[in-house]
Amino acid sequence: MSNSNSDEEARTERARRIGLFRYMLIREAADPSLTRRQRGTLVRKLAQQEHIDADGRPVRISRWTLDRWILEWRQGGFDALVPSPRQSQPRTPPEVVELAVALKKENPDRTAAQVRRILRAQLGWAPDERTLQRMFHRTGLVALRSDKPKDSFGRFEADRPNELWVGDALHGPRIDGRKTYLFAFLDDHSRAVVGHRWGFMEDTVRLAAALRPALAARGVPQYIYVDNGSAFVDSWLLRACAKLGVKLVHSAPGRPEGRGKIERFFRTVNGEFTVEIASDKGEVGREIKDLAEMNRLFTSWVENVYHRRVHSETKAEPLARWMAGAPFAVPRIEDLAEAFRWSEHRRVAKTATISLHGNRYQVDPQLVGHKVELVFDPFDLQTLRVRLDGKDAGTANPFQISRHSHPKARPETPAQEEQPRAATTGIDYLNLIDIAHSNHLGGKINYAALAEPPAEAVDLTDQG
Repeated sequence: MSNSNSDEEARTERARRIGLFRYMLIREAADPSLTRRQRGTLVRKLAQQEHIDADGRPVRISRWTLDRWILEWRQGGFDALVPSPRQSQPRTPPEVVELAVALKKENPDRTAAQVRRILRAQLGWAPDERTLQRMFHRTGLVALRSDKPKDSFGRFEADRPNELWVGDALHGPRIDGRKTYLFAFLDDHSRAVVGHRWGFMEDTVRLAAALRPALAARGVPQYIYVDNGSAFVDSWLLRACAKLGVKLVHSAPGRPEGRGKIERFFRTVNGEFTVEIASDKGEVGREIKDLAEMNRLFTSWVENVYHRRVHSETKAEPLARWMAGAPFAVPRIEDLAEAFRWSEHRRVAKTATISLHGNRYQVDPQLVGHKVELVFDPFDLQTLRVRLDGKDAGTANPFQISRHSHPKARPETPAQEEQPRAATTGIDYLNLIDIAHSNHLGGKINYAALAEPPAEAVDLTDQG
């Protein structure tokens, strides 16, 4: 009986301490002489501060709770701030709190839900998950972090050429005041550069200009491994790989392991090639005039220098190691063209018309109400193929044309936007790499042919 009385007295005393704590906290803001604006300023300030509660613990009190306490004090005085003795009893027994703290400290990665499950298994009861979360925040346990050993990654190398290509983009020097970007693809097994292209933009068109001729000349790899840059996650790349049977793999965000080889290649590019271009002077002592010349010189450096030099890790020339797996099957021209077309889905209106980026087209009336796939060259929005459920459904005839190219299909120079289908003088990279491929398979390398552009050159950006 005496124990029961002592417990009741302890609860009553604690309830009074809680009431006193509440009163001391709100007494200044509860002054009747204050205006609403003045009271609001004080309450907001109190809500932003940390206070020591009746049990000596640091706590924060919300503005809503402070306003409620002020209203209760006005209506019932100090007694209204004192909770009933039973309510003042801590709902979570101290021994449960101590065990929860010990479990969290033992393994900081444990969540409140996990701690609750362990408590229930050991004690048959546990406070709810939110109570544990508040307790962990109040005691600072959420800041604990377990000491995890750093992940160790073994050296990986593909077993054969064209098993894995690694792609990435390098920010390069300026030409004629404009920043350049290099898209490159490296064969993981041989370290051979299977595709590359310098451009003025880091977008899908420049990426296609590097990858498409690489696939045409070097064959189709089993995997392509890239990061999560905007050009590499675009839907067109996923479609192109799916059409050619390539498995596209993206590295996990924040975990770039696996791209070390191409990053090492980019360091070599910066140390041996771009260092000569950065000052707008080529290694032959003349000014680099445009991208065509930069791409031509880079191709010559890759084939004459990089591919012919023994690699420090493989102990073999990159091109020779890649050629050890030849011959490679290359995709058909029509299959490659189909893979690198872009597509979008639209629903056919009741008027048998369809809209695409401001343009309107007339389609077969039998397609009214159906959602169809429009397949097109991004630089030519006047010629669209229509497909329904993967089958050809004719063409979309231009009805009202205001845009001739896709918004993402930006040419290298703004002047090209006015005449999107006009050929521009440059270098035919597809033909260039075809020449290199045929020479390599023949057992000889004609670097003179590689360093010079074909007689009739067309910039690949015009081909999408």
